[in-house]
Amino acid sequence: MSRDPRIMAHLVAYYPDRGVSREVARGLIDGGCAYLEIQFPFSDPTADGPDIQAACTAALQAGFTIAEGFRLVSEIRNEARIPVFLMSYANLVFTQGTEKFLGRCAETGIMGVIVPDLPPDYDEGLFDSAKRLGLCAVPVVSPSMRKERLQRVGALQPEYIYATLRTGTTGQLTRIDEAGLSFLESVRTVGGTRESKILGGFGISTARQVAEVAPHVHAVVVGSAFVREIAKGGNRYSALRDKMLELRGARAADPLKAD
Repeated sequence: MSRDPRIMAHLVAYYPDRGVSREVARGLIDGGCAYLEIQFPFSDPTADGPDIQAACTAALQAGFTIAEGFRLVSEIRNEARIPVFLMSYANLVFTQGTEKFLGRCAETGIMGVIVPDLPPDYDEGLFDSAKRLGLCAVPVVSPSMRKERLQRVGALQPEYIYATLRTGTTGQLTRIDEAGLSFLESVRTVGGTRESKILGGFGISTARQVAEVAPHVHAVVVGSAFVREIAKGGNRYSALRDKMLELRGARAADPLKAD
């Protein structure tokens, strides 16, 4: 494992409000995340567990709109020297129109989009439109996906693939086992001649989990653990920076402690 594993840090725009979400982004960036994944909140986030569901509800109550979300992402993007990905659900993309939504992403300097409920074979043109606009559309795959569908994902030869370590929703602590790691290895070469960069996550909350998963992926995705830190209140910038350092193994941490 690299002594400094890459982490894609997930945050919910406008959680718990606009100003604090900017503090959170700065803390994660200064803590050393390699990628920032910003989620646009939605009222029915089907792939997310209770922590992120609650964060989405609070963000919507705090006044999130798609237009304001893009303004916030633009501000964060201007401060960040790392790639920024946007995570959203299909409903928000359709509401704006796929081309218009992706056009805003490109204008804002976003590297790629993750829409978990728009798989490549039922994507309503998302992947083709993203390619025309120079964006990475990131397919999401899970251990329950049939081999034929996984091969169709690989045929796209995407630059990035988001691979979940288990089925279900985010948040619940994931036990890292041989089955999950074997799945990650199978995804790594699914693109044939082009090896996609694997973003692996779902239920990653501790430094030990990051250390176990990091050798098998390009970057480890962490989300709910950060949401729980934000919910504690206090100085969110310091809390998120310290949590990121802890997960990267940059300072002492109890590897057995689950947040």
